[in-house]
Amino acid sequence: MVEVGPVKPKEGGSSSSIQCPTLNHMNYTVWVMRMRATLKVHKVWETIDPGSTDEDKHDIARALLFQSIPEALILQVGDLGDAKQIWESIKSKHVGAERVKEARLQTLMAEFERMKMKEADTIDGFSGKLSELATKSASLGVTIETPKLVKKFLNSLPRKRYIHIIAALEQVLDLNKTSFEDIVGRMKTYEERICDEEENQQEDQGKLMYVNSDSQSYQGNYGRGRGQGGRFSQRGGRGRGRFGNYQGYENFLNGQGRNPN
Repeated sequence: MVEVGPVKPKEGGSSSSIQCPTLNHMNYTVWVMRMRATLKVHKVWETIDPGSTDEDKHDIARALLFQSIPEALILQVGDLGDAKQIWESIKSKHVGAERVKEARLQTLMAEFERMKMKEADTIDGFSGKLSELATKSASLGVTIETPKLVKKFLNSLPRKRYIHIIAALEQVLDLNKTSFEDIVGRMKTYEERICDEEENQQEDQGKLMYVNSDSQSYQGNYGRGRGQGGRFSQRGGRGRGRFGNYQGYENFLNGQGRNPN
C-alpha cells in the first residue's frame, strides 16, 4: 500500500490521506474496485469515466495511478497522454490475466460443488475447508453469499449421522439469515454430544464383551471339571473291571475256575 499525501476535496474542507492499492499479477479485479473508490474520493474518477478535460484532475489521477502500479508498468504507460489512456492501457495488459483468473474461478466453483464431508472429517476441519475455498473465491472477485455457504455446509454433512439435527435446524432457523459461524457452532456442539454418546456406547459394549468372555471362561472350566470327574469315574470303573478280570484270570490259573469238562 502506498500513502498519498493530503489532498484537498473539490468543495473545500479538511484534507484527507488515502492509501492507494498496489497492483500485481493476481489482484487486478480487486485493484480496479479499490482504485475506482480512491479516484472517486479524490473527485477525479470522471477523468476515467466518462472522461474529463480538466488538466488538474488528470494530474491528480495520473499521480494516483502511478503510485498504485509497479515501476515496470509505469515505464510502459508513462508516456500516454491522460489518465483515461493510462487506465485503458492497464486494463488491456491484464486481459490475459483476467482469463486465467476466470479459469481458476471455474475450477474453484467446481470444487465447491463437489465438496462433501467424509466420515473421518470433523465439523471444525470441514468448515475450515469451506471457509478457505470461500476466501479464495473472494480473492478472485466472486463472493460466495452466506446463505449459499450455510446451505452447502449442511447439505454436505453425512446424512446418516446428522439428518436429525439438520432437520431440526431447518425448522427453527431462517437459513437465509443465519451466519456461517453460528451454524458451524451449533453443529460442533452436536458433534461433541455424539462423540460422548459413542464413547459411552463403546465403553458399555466393551464391558459387555468382558462379562460374556468371563462367563464363557467360567462355564468352560466348570464343564471341564465335570468332564474330568466323569472320566476319572470311568477310569475307576475300568480299573475295577481290570482288577475283576485279573482276579478271575488268577482263579482260572489256580484251577478254581477250571472248566470241569
